[in-house]
Amino acid sequence: MALERLFRRKRPSGVNRDVPELWTKCEACGVQLYKKEFRENLYVCPRCGHHHRVPASERVEMLADAGTFQETTGLKPLDPLGFVDTKPYAERLKAYQEETGRQDAILGGTCTIGGVPAVLLVMDYAFAGGSMGSVVGEEIARGAERAAAEGRALVIVAASGGARMQEAALSLMQMAKTVMSLDRLWAKRLPYVSILTDPTTGGVTASFAALADVIFAEPGALIGFAGPRVIRQTIRQELPEGFQRAEFLLKHGMVDRVTDRRKLKGELVRALRHLHPGVPYAVGV
Repeated sequence: MALERLFRRKRPSGVNRDVPELWTKCEACGVQLYKKEFRENLYVCPRCGHHHRVPASERVEMLADAGTFQETTGLKPLDPLGFVDTKPYAERLKAYQEETGRQDAILGGTCTIGGVPAVLLVMDYAFAGGSMGSVVGEEIARGAERAAAEGRALVIVAASGGARMQEAALSLMQMAKTVMSLDRLWAKRLPYVSILTDPTTGGVTASFAALADVIFAEPGALIGFAGPRVIRQTIRQELPEGFQRAEFLLKHGMVDRVTDRRKLKGELVRALRHLHPGVPYAVGV
């Protein structure tokens, strides 16, 4: 009995497993997780290492130096086509805005990251699957232009299902706009770092997300243009194991690093200090 008590799993003090609001389950292995500890572990399962999706505001907290983030996003989307599917697009926008407290699928602003001045843009998958419409494209373009004008690095965290179908061609043109906006940054030799999270697909992958000086990806992230099911049905062949996952893309040269979220800021800081022309690189960082 003494040995049984010694090795019995300890629970966090004062935590009641009968209160469901305190607990969640890992999407991958199904283990029960105490929400407070899960959040402190940056939404990574301590058992299997699965990286769960992160709210945009908390992603900012993970990357920006404390107290330095100043939000610059906030443009409001319109419904130029009067689009209606099973419900009007305007109603969908209102519902997403109420659910997330955000105007559209992106949160961004100026900050420092490891002391390096930066513009940080984070796509919010909770808002319409992180889809890129006119507002998201404009905010990315403005972010790149601000970084170039103020001598800042540009860091974009991608999480998106692609172009927003309710805006049709207006959405697709954001691919060209975002790519062109990066020219000003490159002309001043300022670094652009892209962080691909689960999922990063469609027009986002095919535009700005794949053009960075350094491309990080989180473990297990789905990254591609069309989804594996669509590709399988089109070519009528079985796909390789792990196809379109971050590790597969690393092996085939599409990303530079697959980095555990808990180590991501440290690696991001190293990259920015190496690449930013106005920041002396400190040995040992």
